[in-house]
Amino acid sequence: MDISLTERVCADLSQKIKDWHDYLRFERHVSKHTFRAYAQDVSTFLNFLYSHREEKVSLSSLSASSLSDFRAWMSRRSMDGLKNSSRARSLSGVKNFLNWLDKNGHMHNAAIGLLRSPKLPHKLPKPIGEISIFQILDSLKEKGDWVALRDYALFSLLYGSGIRIQEALSLNIKDISDHGYLRVMGKGQKERQIPLISSVQNILQDYLSYHPNRTNPQAPLFPGQKSPRLNQGVAQRTMRQTRISLGLPETTTPHALRHSFATHLLQNGANLREIQDLLGHASLSTTQRYTEVNAAELIAIHKKAHPRSNKG
Repeated sequence: MDISLTERVCADLSQKIKDWHDYLRFERHVSKHTFRAYAQDVSTFLNFLYSHREEKVSLSSLSASSLSDFRAWMSRRSMDGLKNSSRARSLSGVKNFLNWLDKNGHMHNAAIGLLRSPKLPHKLPKPIGEISIFQILDSLKEKGDWVALRDYALFSLLYGSGIRIQEALSLNIKDISDHGYLRVMGKGQKERQIPLISSVQNILQDYLSYHPNRTNPQAPLFPGQKSPRLNQGVAQRTMRQTRISLGLPETTTPHALRHSFATHLLQNGANLREIQDLLGHASLSTTQRYTEVNAAELIAIHKKAHPRSNKG
């Protein structure tokens, strides 16, 4: 917990914050990124309440927080320059904490349920075109050194399987099955098996023949140069440098390879349920975003290609 926060909350609330942290990490198994974000959101809110009321925050005073208190906090976040998406995420973190307190019988706050989340723009996934993906992969393959071969294998796996980059970087050598499947531990510690197409299997096998720890099944599949496991930021930097050299848009990211996987499967006849299972989405509505991408592309093609599209 934030050192400054320990001086601004009472002992009863301080203990509940620690218990909630344990719940997120050991029961919910949230990602490190989600844990950091939620913990920071709650810390920011409680620090605000301390300054707003000029007194330490207890479970009792947190329970008594009014709608105007929450609105004042959201207004403060807006004045700090946070966009709607960031303010909505901050509110989500605070709601998670208050709901956990409520469900476990520690306290109840009636006002939080009345607070509306900031309106978010409807954003569609932005996949990378097939030609651009092959340009990226070819440029890495041509370099020929081991690091480039690792990155080539990583990006080929992301596009060929649709797994999240953090899921890929968490893999060990043993997670690659001899039967053409990949064992992936997804969000919430939910394991799923992903079938690998033969081209990706071949790329991974070729890459493993150069792997410095290929005889150790427990070794990270994608090691870093200065760390046992490749860092996500390093992989993102590699993609950024590659896209700049090829003149590709800023939306060309490792995560966009996952969007490309889903979009291209949909374009080639896969159904949404199959794609949902492969992506590890808990809700089909999340997967349905890719149908909107497909429809948007068809509309754009129609407008560009139809003889009457630019005529009155």
